[in-house]
Amino acid sequence: MAIPITVLDCDLLLYGRGHRTLDRFKLDDVTDEYLMSMYGFPRQFIYYLVELLGASLSRPTQRSRAISPETQILAALGFYTSGSFQTRMGDAIGISQASMSRCVANVTEALVERASQFIRFPADEASMQALKDEFYGLAGMPGVIGVVDCIHVAIKAPNAEDLSYVNRKGLHSLNCLMVCDIRGALMTVETNWPGSLQDYAVLQQSSLSSRFEAGMHKDSWFLGDSSFFLRTWLMTPLHIPETPAEYRYNMAHSATHSVIEKTFRALYSRFRCLDGSKGALQYSPEKSSHIILACCVLHNISLEHGMDVWSSPMTGPMEQPPEEEYEHMESLDLEADRIRQELMLTHFS
Repeated sequence: MAIPITVLDCDLLLYGRGHRTLDRFKLDDVTDEYLMSMYGFPRQFIYYLVELLGASLSRPTQRSRAISPETQILAALGFYTSGSFQTRMGDAIGISQASMSRCVANVTEALVERASQFIRFPADEASMQALKDEFYGLAGMPGVIGVVDCIHVAIKAPNAEDLSYVNRKGLHSLNCLMVCDIRGALMTVETNWPGSLQDYAVLQQSSLSSRFEAGMHKDSWFLGDSSFFLRTWLMTPLHIPETPAEYRYNMAHSATHSVIEKTFRALYSRFRCLDGSKGALQYSPEKSSHIILACCVLHNISLEHGMDVWSSPMTGPMEQPPEEEYEHMESLDLEADRIRQELMLTHFS
């Protein structure tokens, strides 16, 4: 006689069908220190997320009970900041590991839906000029409206045949393009690019490149390191500076570009699911891309709430591509080279 197999809900076994909402953990019952140590964010920030995401996380479900928005958010924050579905994390808020995974998925999608609300590039001229003024005040580099770079996040291999996600270190990853302002706030984020693509190829195919190649924002540019091509809208350092003006230009460029390197360190430090210390993200490229984007949204929200991006401990030097790989990129755009030469002559001679 065949025995029917039933898929059991761990939470149902533990708590029964009488609980319509799983509210076994209360923020008011724990200290601020506990919240920071377990979930990486203070009480008022978590309350804000509950208000922001509550409607999305309370969507109708066919399941017998719904996990409260507060509990879902705590579960997701615990994963983002620790990088693992630890048993003790689920025990702390009274849900199973399977429910932890569902909570992370729900909160991630809710944050991704709001990405354009918190990650946006300024459109008006006053905001653009403010960006230029702030960057100029940092190291004397004129015309800068953002710094751009790429960061790799390790993911599990999609399948044995797909090599498009294998990066130059032989690991599977997503190569994520980001642009930040002087505070470290992210203005552009693209998290879906395969790790085999080099940084310049990611930028060439990005929506950011399409916008600026079309001639928007005249007399403005981003700063990128030597892993990118020099463009009329993207200033890169000189590979071998020779004159005093070229040395001063490179020094100002390096000091200004370091803002995004610090931002990457802060992202790695706050969101340990991204830094690889707990292993690669165990999701498909699409879901991994959404998790990275969700962390970027949280990063910007935390800045809006006064949480200093530089306050997190640094996790070590960011890996940079070998300079010699990109030496040939400097002279491919004659107009861009002319603009850079004029910039050095006018501001660094």
